[in-house]
Amino acid sequence: MTTTVSANRKGDRRERELVNALDEAGFAVMRAPASGAATERELPDVLAGDGETFYAIEAKSSAGDPIYLTGEEVEALLFFAQNFGAKARIAVRFDREDWFFFHPGDLYTTDAGSYRVKKEKALAEGTDFPEFVGETEKVTLGEIGDDGGDAEDGADPETEERRGILEAVRDGHMPVEDALDVL
Repeated sequence: MTTTVSANRKGDRRERELVNALDEAGFAVMRAPASGAATERELPDVLAGDGETFYAIEAKSSAGDPIYLTGEEVEALLFFAQNFGAKARIAVRFDREDWFFFHPGDLYTTDAGSYRVKKEKALAEGTDFPEFVGETEKVTLGEIGDDGGDAEDGADPETEERRGILEAVRDGHMPVEDALDVL
């Protein structure tokens, strides 16, 4: 029981840390006081907005082990975000690292229906805090070498259109139902 209480305190501390960092970055932000086991209503851990974009965030932290979320946690986050008009994001923080953000659709799904984020994936593929709050924009090595010519890289227009639709869903700009209709 002591381990669970200690883990809950650490999780609460990490959530408050995220709220304070988002506040310092200029977001209107609040920690949902009834998130987790405190209520039967499924609420995200953090709500944040900057006047243009609004986020419903499920925050998780770990000393270094992979972070797992149940399918129910992710479904509840997506349901709340859609009904609230926010973008659903999973925020993960590993000890001695900053926060990284993922759209739930970008997470690895286990055979049991859970979602997993490993530290290596967070560092390599996650949106870091400065990019999340709009201070910087991530540039990949592939983008640096890209001369902008679509014809030379072999991607056909239909594939690029599908990729754009999937990215719009991932970024919360298009509902899944609309994407299914288009695809």
